[in-house]
Amino acid sequence: MDDNALLEKTAVLSVKNLTTSFRVDGEWKTVVRDLSFEVRAGETVAIVGESGSGKSVTSLSLMRLLDPRNSRIEGSVSLNGKDILSLSEGEMRHVRGNDVAMIFQEPMTSLNPVFTIGRQISEVLVRHKGLNTLQAREETIRLLEKVRIPNAASRFDEYPHQFSGGMRQRVMIAMALASRPKLLIADEPTTALDVTIQGQILDLIKTLQEEEGMAVLFITHDMAVVAEIADRTIVMFRGDQVETGQTADIFHRGAHPYTRALLAAIPKLGSMKGHEKPLRFPSVDMTTGVVGQSIEVEDTVTGGMTPILSVKNLVTRFAIRSGMFGRVTGAVHAVENISFDLFQGETLSLVGESGCGKSTTGRSITRLVEPLSGDISLDGYDVLKLDPSGLRAMRRSVQMIFQDPFSSLNPRMTVGAAVAEPMIKHRTATSAEARENAADLLERVGLSPAMMNRYPHEFSGGQRQRVAIARALALNPKVIVADESVSALDVSIKAQVCNLLLDLQQQFKIAFLFISHDMAVVERVSHRVAVMYLGEIVEIGPRADIFANPQHPYTRKLMEAVPVPDPARRGIRRNAGAEELKSPIRPVGYEAPRREYVEISPGHLVLA
Repeated sequence: MDDNALLEKTAVLSVKNLTTSFRVDGEWKTVVRDLSFEVRAGETVAIVGESGSGKSVTSLSLMRLLDPRNSRIEGSVSLNGKDILSLSEGEMRHVRGNDVAMIFQEPMTSLNPVFTIGRQISEVLVRHKGLNTLQAREETIRLLEKVRIPNAASRFDEYPHQFSGGMRQRVMIAMALASRPKLLIADEPTTALDVTIQGQILDLIKTLQEEEGMAVLFITHDMAVVAEIADRTIVMFRGDQVETGQTADIFHRGAHPYTRALLAAIPKLGSMKGHEKPLRFPSVDMTTGVVGQSIEVEDTVTGGMTPILSVKNLVTRFAIRSGMFGRVTGAVHAVENISFDLFQGETLSLVGESGCGKSTTGRSITRLVEPLSGDISLDGYDVLKLDPSGLRAMRRSVQMIFQDPFSSLNPRMTVGAAVAEPMIKHRTATSAEARENAADLLERVGLSPAMMNRYPHEFSGGQRQRVAIARALALNPKVIVADESVSALDVSIKAQVCNLLLDLQQQFKIAFLFISHDMAVVERVSHRVAVMYLGEIVEIGPRADIFANPQHPYTRKLMEAVPVPDPARRGIRRNAGAEELKSPIRPVGYEAPRREYVEISPGHLVLA
């Protein structure tokens, strides 16, 4: 929207000197200090900053969703001229339903799994708009169509688990829009989504804002997303508002060191032109804004030899059972006849949207799920023919780093014990030696050995991911499967963890199967890239060829969906369709047609 037109509009939300404190061990600890800003009708204001900056606490304070027994909100919050901090809880419930709505980061935890999505949206309309059941159903279907959910009428009676992540987020948007709020608060609504779905959600919010004239408060740590959606931007650092202004000014003339550091830490698609080998992320001091150099990694690939991992015609399917007797009525064709090699010291990235088969491929290679057929050769082991003892021995050669380190670490075990455990279980060291080695491994991944007696909850997300990496290194593996291992991390932490993986690869000649949907990170760390769609590899080749000359339509779609940190693109619409990734479910007896690949250039293959 034109900046002059925005200035003429009255503020929907006016916040002055907002200060939020929590009671910790009997004392009040301030986590948001003297925050002031306005959001006008039709305007999008972004609050940006990394974890711990106070962004989400700000949104919860505005919605009055913090526990009043352990929190204290001071200052002034005015919504359409109404002081909401002075309202009773009953009055606030009415405001939440009618005047302001919120979209949370994780829709699966926000939606009730035991009720259909239609019922959950209808409840808002019945409670706040006084519609009867039939009217609420008709309006709900209209809302679902508005947020571009295909076959909305037939999906009214489906449950949250029957929707993909992107479609669940659309349901949350439909629920938020049900009462036509004047203000929409979106708290990290695209962080965990694939790039194509993220692009659709951003376009959707822009379109609905234009149609309804809503004010939007968008909370995120992704500066590329901010560039594409925000009129004005507020930068927060450790509870303080350190800079605010027009988004273009923030990006081009950011004055605060932390603002410059955030912008410098963004991985940018296309930054690898002219570089054949993976490139370390520049070190960025988040307090001073000083940016280091990007250093090209030494060549670690041992080509022309036997691959450390060879996958041939791998097929993994999951049976679907239904009816009283649990008969097999179909199958999810999660991985369908894929083949690739991985050499010592090489990083092969598997990219694609959720549901394409990336993670199932990694789990099939490690036999965490059982493949249906194919051949997997790993460091001399015929993986699919191993008995339990052989499988145990094989897993010394391959380890896995999972997306969420908190759920993969035992909360009752100290991190020192967690890192030492593989060595003790596999009898590669005594208890004393394992503990000594664990201290050394923690030091190698940038943690202090003095932290060994701490528990996972005492670490940040980035530190927990470093613990998971140390544990994966405990058995000196030849191959590490990194499954979305940096997706949920802040930009600076993401850069640190990627640099750590590159350093470890250089030091130990580890081969990485790097599973990700973050194309900018993939471009930075990969030697080769394989693009997956509906369980198949549709394009594979050297990283430079895939990014400079993508051939398959799906590969091009992935590239085009990546947000670009350029405020000039704010009005751009990608016109991405609302369709979900097509279903990989097939009837009993279905066999996929034989596929042929065309070689575009040496090693660059595309599905015909």
